[in-house]
Amino acid sequence: MAHFAQLNNSNEVVNVIVVNNSDISIDGISEEEAGIKFLNSIIPGQSWKQTSYNKAFRKNFAGIGCKYMVDLDAFVAKKPYESWVLNETLCIWEAPSAQPESNYVWDELTTSWVQGETPTE
Repeated sequence: MAHFAQLNNSNEVVNVIVVNNSDISIDGISEEEAGIKFLNSIIPGQSWKQTSYNKAFRKNFAGIGCKYMVDLDAFVAKKPYESWVLNETLCIWEAPSAQPESNYVWDELTTSWVQGETPTE
């Protein structure tokens, strides 16, 4: 089974669809191209990108609300906090400082890690 992300005009993922391998096995055409051709025959006029659960390509599995970053050819989750920055190698958002231990949570008001389970907002 292959997975394809349906993108809106802002390259945000609005849906993820599973496609049977038999529908994307066309001689001479890449799996992604064949999948897009198949999906456009069912739901015409949409933008599609293949995604991978095991992160074999495009860095992260596409979930609804993720954004496809054309320049990185990767799916990136929504930015969790304004102060976080994108690690362009891994295509994940990172806090400005490393988390000290697992029982710390991010507090955007102080832009720091605090002990506890509920950050202030």
